[in-house]
Amino acid sequence: MDFALTADQRAIAEAARAFARHEMAPHAKAWDEAETFPLDTLRHAAALGFASIYVKDDVGGSGLTRFDAALIFEELAQGCVSTAAFLSIHNMASWMIDAFGSEALRQRYLPSLCTMDRVASYCLTEPGAGSDAASLRTRARRDGDHWVLDGDKAFISGGGVSDVYVVMARTGEAGPRGISCFVVETGTPGLSFGAKEKKLGWKTQPTAAVHFENCRIPAGNLVGSEGQGFKIAMAGLDGGRLNIGACSLGGAQFCLDQTVDYMRQRKQFGQPIADFQALRFRIADYATELEAARLLLRRAAKAVADREPNATQLAAMAKRLATDVGFQVVDGCLQLHGGYGYLRDFPIERVLRDLRVHRILEGTNEIMRLIISRGIFET
Repeated sequence: MDFALTADQRAIAEAARAFARHEMAPHAKAWDEAETFPLDTLRHAAALGFASIYVKDDVGGSGLTRFDAALIFEELAQGCVSTAAFLSIHNMASWMIDAFGSEALRQRYLPSLCTMDRVASYCLTEPGAGSDAASLRTRARRDGDHWVLDGDKAFISGGGVSDVYVVMARTGEAGPRGISCFVVETGTPGLSFGAKEKKLGWKTQPTAAVHFENCRIPAGNLVGSEGQGFKIAMAGLDGGRLNIGACSLGGAQFCLDQTVDYMRQRKQFGQPIADFQALRFRIADYATELEAARLLLRRAAKAVADREPNATQLAAMAKRLATDVGFQVVDGCLQLHGGYGYLRDFPIERVLRDLRVHRILEGTNEIMRLIISRGIFET
């Protein structure tokens, strides 16, 4: 059990840290307030390999590991949680094409996705199918050399601005075995979008419903085989849960560091509040809980990469712990800032808003508990 990072991993983390500090953090407040989608910055991140972290290198991917991805997203989130989280979604959608798509599909889409000349979104959730993803109703029917899609997707990050949508649709029986995966390009007749959602956080990434009405795509845009879609979706979510967990840890670590600096400067009752033992103990607990969540996340990342039998369970554990702990730490840091923490002049409230949704997306934390308990009681 060697917990030390290799020289390459330290270099990867340092590159992500420098990018976050110089190209994300100075703009994060303005992006949030103006609800700016920072595509140029995302493309700069792509130039460093952060848009294709575990895509194979023959199409321009970085060919790194899930562990490397956890390091990268934790660092990027210290610059801007919302933007880092969108990059995670793009990586997840691209990986699905890379891991399960035909060679023709890989060559057609991945080179431009790796550079973010084209942006990818992931379409699973529907108005009536959230936690119960296997009940989705969007349908795809075969019509000669095409598939025709009809249905609606909800809460899609990048909806209306992305160029490529990786879509789960029903091609067969009810339940998970009847679901297939497709790539749909923007501009395809029958593809349309709802209004931009107004959200509590994640304001640097647009979110909208995605609609399919007699939407015809080439038969070759099927990812994997017919009926394999739910398996593909769940495999993608194992990695997505790790990345979102890492984003929560990064956002929380940023707030913890900010709070330690604030406590050294803020004086009450004639002394810095950092001198009060009760407050020091709270910081000690936050640091301990973050480190414990970080270790579990990295353990789960290795399990997912190595396809261990309990990888999905470990990914669920890591996502549940990291997102719950991350939010609780940021909430505590806001409390330690007092009234100042509630003001937009300080970054704590923005990170709090951004981290809140991490306990909902990529499977709610209640669903994470369901996955974990199934692994305990049904094996």
